[in-house]
Amino acid sequence: MKTFLQAEWRKLAMANYEVNPKILASYLPHKTELDFWNNTCYVSLVGFMFLNTKMLGVKIPFHINFEEVNLRFYVRYNDNGEWKRGVVFIKEIVPKPALSLVANTLYNENYETMPMRHTWEHNNSLDVEYAWKKNGWNTFRVSADKIATPIDAGSEAEFITEHYWGYTKLGSTKTAEYGVEHPRWDVYKVNDYQIDVDFAGVYGSEFVFLKNEKPMSVFLAEGSEILVKAGRKI
Repeated sequence: MKTFLQAEWRKLAMANYEVNPKILASYLPHKTELDFWNNTCYVSLVGFMFLNTKMLGVKIPFHINFEEVNLRFYVRYNDNGEWKRGVVFIKEIVPKPALSLVANTLYNENYETMPMRHTWEHNNSLDVEYAWKKNGWNTFRVSADKIATPIDAGSEAEFITEHYWGYTKLGSTKTAEYGVEHPRWDVYKVNDYQIDVDFAGVYGSEFVFLKNEKPMSVFLAEGSEILVKAGRKI
């Protein structure tokens, strides 16, 4: 399958919340079903950096290094007896209008352009913050150990990070599928975090409950080089 995008995803801050499956019903792509871990349905707030980005092998000026923040949930698809585990994005936020235009127009994704910023600080701890501006600044900050460790097999972190497919709802009877390739990631233990996000204003009123919800977990993954493969319709 042809490689559409090549990049590095680095310093992925992830806050993982339990969600009522009924809230996700209208977002669920055709032929997919919700993927649970320990009978829990998750939605994740994820902030990270795109670095050294190439589209179809070409670096686009001013679109090589940039932030992304997304809200996503987890699904699986039975492809002729093989279960594929993937993610569905509620919304993906980026700082460049061209990124949103291409993703929304050609791939029917739900990207939105907002002013963004980030900080990575190596002090006594590893401090990572992602911020995006809509009705004021929204921020997601974590403070973690400076040494990353492998993800434990069978763990919640493995469930959250080991979804290698993306699914996009194209209508009531059509879904887009694309593959994402990357090695298994290491994670930093998060010791403290701060999430100050207008979930209703950014993601819609059905997600207002996240404003006062404590995450089931928060962790920081180092990330890696990644490949996004050209997709197909199912």
